Amino acid sequence: MSIIVNKDTKVLVQGLTGKTGTFHTEQALAYYGTQMVGGIHPAKGGSNWTGSKGETLPIFASVAEGKEKTGANASVIYVPPAGAADAIIEAIEAEIPFITCITEGIPVMDMVRVKAKLDKSKSRLLGPNCPGILTPEECKIGIMPGSIFRKGSVGIVSRSGTLTYEAVFQTSNEGLGQTTAVGIGGDPVKGTEFIDVLEMFLADDATTSIIMIGEIGGSAEEDAAQFLIDEAKKGRKKPMAGFIAGRTAPKGRTMGHAGAVVSGGKGDAESKIAAMEAAGIKVSPSPARLGKTLVEVLKG
Repeated sequence: MSIIVNKDTKVLVQGLTGKTGTFHTEQALAYYGTQMVGGIHPAKGGSNWTGSKGETLPIFASVAEGKEKTGANASVIYVPPAGAADAIIEAIEAEIPFITCITEGIPVMDMVRVKAKLDKSKSRLLGPNCPGILTPEECKIGIMPGSIFRKGSVGIVSRSGTLTYEAVFQTSNEGLGQTTAVGIGGDPVKGTEFIDVLEMFLADDATTSIIMIGEIGGSAEEDAAQFLIDEAKKGRKKPMAGFIAGRTAPKGRTMGHAGAVVSGGKGDAESKIAAMEAAGIKVSPSPARLGKTLVEVLKG
């Protein structure tokens, strides 16, 4: 099993005709035949996109048209920041069940507008400013390097893109593999939070352990820790390892992106680590030991 995406997921690409969209669509098509079923461009509807190896996909004038003609149940957005919010809203209005936005640098107020639409919709949004999602040997949406993944038992959820890859690489090397890896992104206003993903991993029988990687800034990690404590009281608990990035960040300074800012004595690494440990998560002393830390947890 897996969460959110699998071999049956059909993906539309918003921003396919650009350089970034082209590159990552080619990578997705090469990854176990991920079902990329078309692209969206209002001025190029009716034409075809051709990849560097001769791959072709139809271009539709709108997300609604693409969904109707392909049966797509997901979209991925590589649209530049100025137009990304409108691209997300178009996918929401087309009732695409799962939307992934890779775009970095979307203005916060644009995302506030998106969030208001999203909360009243039938769609789930992953991102923005995230690396995407990958279920090994089934479906790759976004920019994660598929070569480091192995099918297995660990669910990975992370705010940090690069540390997502680190956790994947290490769990592959430890022989554990992954069910699904989800990069939720680090922006302060986004579609999917830790709790959403943890809920799915707890419910997924194939996911027998979890790695959760947080960062300084905000309260998402503390919220997730309280959720795990509450679920454990109901008998829902799985072995977990974790890490908090940005331990040495000065208070009040943004580190990496707008979501990683410590202010008013909140959002610092110490409070997040304490909360995670209180929830039964074994916090790794270093990102380089994430895999070994999880193995230690599993060995008891």
